[in-house]
Amino acid sequence: MKIDKNDPQFKTPFFTKLKEYSKKYTASFDVPGHKRGAIENDFSKAIGKNIFKYDSNAPYGLDFLNQPSGVIKESEELAAKAYNANKAYFITGGTTLAIIAMIMTCVKAKEKIILPRNVHKSVINSLILSGSIPVFIKPIIDEYLDIATSVSTEEVIKTIKKNKDAKAILIINPTYYGGISDLKTITQIAHENNMLVLVDEAHGGNLYFSDKLPLSAMECNADICAISSHKTNLSLTQSSLLLLKGDAVSQRRLTATINILQSTSPSQLLVGSIDTSRKYMYFYANKMIDNLLILKNKYVDIINKIPGIKVMDKKYFIDNGCFDYDETKMLLDVTPLSITGSNIYKLLAKHHNVQLELAEEEILLCVLSVATKEKDFKCLVKGLNAISKEYYKKEEFVYPEINLTYPKKSVRPREAYHGASKVISINDSLGCISSEMIMIYPPGIPLIIPGEIVDSNVIKTINNYIKNDLKILQESERGFIKVLVKGKNQ
Repeated sequence: MKIDKNDPQFKTPFFTKLKEYSKKYTASFDVPGHKRGAIENDFSKAIGKNIFKYDSNAPYGLDFLNQPSGVIKESEELAAKAYNANKAYFITGGTTLAIIAMIMTCVKAKEKIILPRNVHKSVINSLILSGSIPVFIKPIIDEYLDIATSVSTEEVIKTIKKNKDAKAILIINPTYYGGISDLKTITQIAHENNMLVLVDEAHGGNLYFSDKLPLSAMECNADICAISSHKTNLSLTQSSLLLLKGDAVSQRRLTATINILQSTSPSQLLVGSIDTSRKYMYFYANKMIDNLLILKNKYVDIINKIPGIKVMDKKYFIDNGCFDYDETKMLLDVTPLSITGSNIYKLLAKHHNVQLELAEEEILLCVLSVATKEKDFKCLVKGLNAISKEYYKKEEFVYPEINLTYPKKSVRPREAYHGASKVISINDSLGCISSEMIMIYPPGIPLIIPGEIVDSNVIKTINNYIKNDLKILQESERGFIKVLVKGKNQ
């Protein structure tokens, strides 16, 4: 695309002002205490003093994120236009904060929200904080890969018909693994039933800047969505956006909720990186994503020739129930190898300097972006070839048995979280009602949430993750679970 430097999107109002501020000497009698890097320490020696000059609080002229009226406001307005939204909010507490603010704003205590069960833990946290009642849609389960891929429109319609009093529906666009639901149709149906449409678009920030990728939440006329500007775009980790379309969601209430959750000392580095990421993606991402997909296809052909490894492509996902697929995700099936995906993940990191996003027992996930280079693909191929040579065996390898099912709900997450509880061994918890969330991270999709009944599959799955030394997030110690005192399912 030909770049017009007079285009307003070429501006970076906040970052330009921040850069200007960093270059002049200012006698600092405000916070932060490092006084723009005046004292050298191990961190400043390693990373450089310049970053400390940009790490300001809210000096005169740099605006205030919690109630912007100057350069931050101008930058947010440019972001809203770039993302095809009516309003954009910069978030420095990650998409976790954005999702919690979104749900707390739209759904009050004891009001229903329809959502797929394979949501991120931040969604469950928002149910605890808001007190809202989840109505779970069973997602489409890929039984071969043991993952949830998307939700069917038919299942959404069925759930809406049974819950006409629900205030909102939340859809993931795309899922962690790249699966896409028919968001445009779902949005239309939800609006016809007077429901707000909320979208977790943590892994879909790049959808706004390419005509080769699936439709974004704002293109589908969703009311509000949370985007990780850092996951698939170019800003710093923990920088995110909340986008609004139309006027169904109260801006006043959303602003108030964000200000309850977001720090009054936000990182200006994060704000500046959102500003500059938006500019770059707006002008360059479409062509760069075109090139990325060509490069990916080249290496998909190479990877598919490695014994025991296969890339699960867009056709596979559509054939197995998805409406569409985000091709900037690359999912590898490693079931023919006599080694688990989680161990391949460790070997690639330790011996081949390849860091993957995620590994499950039978799959590996690679997340691609405009910054992915051919040398990265070459490193991946080299590592996979080495592992294939050692672990591709003719004899059958028996994987740990895992059935992707979700426990039954008994009480509201807020009630279970705050209820009288005790900690017991996971092996003694069959039939009890959980008072905590347990998940492996990544992806951060809970195996069980507060208010669900522990079943035999939950116990088996958790014990398997402990045995394989995977990163488990939970409140209790490994091997234990917090349950309601009167938690036996009667």
